[in-house]
Amino acid sequence: MIALADPIQIEAPLGPVTGSVCIFLPALLGGGAERAMVNLAEGFVRRNVPVDMVLGVVEGPYLSQLNKSVRIIPLGSVKPLPKLWALSRYLKRERPIGMISVLDNINLASMARRIAGVNTRVVINVQSNLSADLASHRGLRGWIKPTVMRFCYPWADELACVSAGVAEDMAATTRLPQERIKVIFNPVRLDEIDRLAAEPTGHPWFDQPDIPVFLGTGRLMPQKDFPTLVKAFARLRSTRQARLAILGQGDELPSLKRLVAQLGLVDDVAFLGFVENPYAFMSRASVFVLSSAWEGLPTVLIEALACGTPAVSTDCPSGPREILANGLYGRLTKVGDADGLADAMSETLDSPCGGDLLRSRAADFTAERVVDQYLKLFQ
Repeated sequence: MIALADPIQIEAPLGPVTGSVCIFLPALLGGGAERAMVNLAEGFVRRNVPVDMVLGVVEGPYLSQLNKSVRIIPLGSVKPLPKLWALSRYLKRERPIGMISVLDNINLASMARRIAGVNTRVVINVQSNLSADLASHRGLRGWIKPTVMRFCYPWADELACVSAGVAEDMAATTRLPQERIKVIFNPVRLDEIDRLAAEPTGHPWFDQPDIPVFLGTGRLMPQKDFPTLVKAFARLRSTRQARLAILGQGDELPSLKRLVAQLGLVDDVAFLGFVENPYAFMSRASVFVLSSAWEGLPTVLIEALACGTPAVSTDCPSGPREILANGLYGRLTKVGDADGLADAMSETLDSPCGGDLLRSRAADFTAERVVDQYLKLFQ
């Protein structure tokens, strides 16, 4: 078993870093992995480490949140072969000491490093529960993906999973040796969260403390299982006054709106789309709810704790149980159980965890700790 505690220990301060690092992503879309990498880039900048954000295409809402010191390197394509050649040219020209490759299922990073003939250390960052992700794909893709990983991932110098659950699942699914896999949590920036949490939401619901507001956030896609959240809210709403706000955008918006209408909740459920500052909403919500069917390490759950907001989560693979410490910092429910989720939401509303306790837990996921862990892998 891979221990829940992070196995990478920093026993002494790391010396000065000579050279730059880069973070390789398809784009900076509005997901938790992308937000985590923006936070990590900020952490490198604060350590005076030059950092490049190498993107298949330069697009996504998180571009505006990058520190101005971060260089954006466009590869000009989302297709594997053009990305591979462009990345190899970048590595040969710039020769960073380390590269963190995210959402790169076929390990283009290590292939590009070989083509370039450089000594850049490659760290594959694994963000999601692999077996659950594969179960959502039918046909050849679901079969071939772990085979490709089993063959290509050992080319990387390090494999870093964002939670112990992801690490255990990856070892079981790909049959890679557990000793090859490290656990490094996704980082959060507590100072930035505190600053943005104080800003207004501009939405009247969050200025009416007499009516509790539940908050969910994430891409509107099957993984996040917002239908279960809506059904749980309908059950709760039948017994007490409350509202539900959902931040995010995605293909399931039309079907979710139909479900809300069928349940007679149109006046009490609001879909607010993607927002630049979710922390203003989190800090004013009565309870934050994560209804996902699977995750890697849901950063939004950590961010809610950092805002001092009580949280409820499904006990999905992987991450929530680790973040909430087996239920110490928030209630856990079965995946897809609307009745159980409704009960946990109601109980949390009546008996929430204290904000100071929740913020102290969020401090275990600071960007400063994560930067040191990655720099140790590079050195």
